[in-house]
Amino acid sequence: MLDVFDPPLVNSFQLLKNARDSNERKVRDRVRRYENYHQFDTIKVSKVLFVKSSPRQGETILRLTGKKVIALVDDEFEDLELWYPIYRVREEGAEVHLVGLTKGKKYIGKYGVPAEAEFTFEEIDTSEYDGILVPGGWAPDKLRRYDKVLQFVRDMHEAKKPIGQICHAGWVLISAGILKGVTVTSTPGIRDDMTNAGAIWKDEPVVVDGHIISARRPPDLPPYGKAFVDALIAASK
Repeated sequence: MLDVFDPPLVNSFQLLKNARDSNERKVRDRVRRYENYHQFDTIKVSKVLFVKSSPRQGETILRLTGKKVIALVDDEFEDLELWYPIYRVREEGAEVHLVGLTKGKKYIGKYGVPAEAEFTFEEIDTSEYDGILVPGGWAPDKLRRYDKVLQFVRDMHEAKKPIGQICHAGWVLISAGILKGVTVTSTPGIRDDMTNAGAIWKDEPVVVDGHIISARRPPDLPPYGKAFVDALIAASK
């Protein structure tokens, strides 16, 4: 039986350890040499280094830097339909302000997600903004009753700045009186309301008619978010 303290075996273990340590030092040296050019995610598993490289995040181009967007809010908004477009636009570098009747109030969505208004309607000058987002849910039935909200939508429409509406948000545009002859979509539940206001209604995930971008429901949020971002970019050209 082989003694674990047998000198040849101990020497073999030492050689293996030295080789492994030497390999780790070489990898670390390579990481240091290239760290000015790449960002590295380093994972150490059983004392073996695996390195993945990717371009620096700082090199990402934010296409909406310098843009400002109004996001209207009131109680019982559809949670995803408010927050998904906000995060999508912020992801591209835009500044988004939550605007409601009462500054500092935490409005609660249909499924319990809160959204705190950062500004009141009275504090907003639409000339300082590049677009507006109207959420779905039951909030639009409240928002359509505020003269200031309707004026925001009319101002954006006259300036041909992007107006995003999803699900029941079309109610606000109806009350603002801007849908005559406009091709849109919405939740099928308000199809008649939209057509009675003069709109041309389509059952499609997203419809873009000039500066008005509309979508039906939460499953349509990915293409809706992209279309709104694209509209903001196009409006600046």
